[in-house]
Amino acid sequence: QVQLVESGGGLVQPGGSLRLSCQASGSIRSISAMGWYRQAPGKERELVAVATSGGTTNYADSVKGRFTISRDNAKNTVYLQMNSLKPEDTAVYYCKADRIRTPWAFMDAWGQGTQVTVSS
Repeated sequence: QVQLVESGGGLVQPGGSLRLSCQASGSIRSISAMGWYRQAPGKERELVAVATSGGTTNYADSVKGRFTISRDNAKNTVYLQMNSLKPEDTAVYYCKADRIRTPWAFMDAWGQGTQVTVSS
C-alpha cells in the first residue's frame, strides 16, 4: 500500500507565493516520476509540473518561470514552489507518483488534493 500526503495549500493574494509538499509512504523501492496536477471548477485536470528521478523537469506553459518543482528522492517527496500567483492558478492541486516500484508490483498513486486559492 502506498499513500501520498500533500500539504501547503491555502489562501494567498495575487502576486504571493506558496509551497506545496507531497510525501509518498509505504513499501516503496523507487518512483519514476512525481508531479503536480490541478483542477479548477468546471475544468479538466491538467498537468502543472513533473520531475523524474533523474532530474528532468517539465512544466505547463502557463506556469513556466513562476513555478519550480523539486524532488528529494531519499524522502520520496516532491515540492512545488509557486511564485507570482495569479487568480487563474486557483484550483485543487493533486500530487501524483508514476511507476512506483514496490516489492510486489509497479503502481501509480494520487494524493487527496490540496486547495490553492488566489484572491484579494
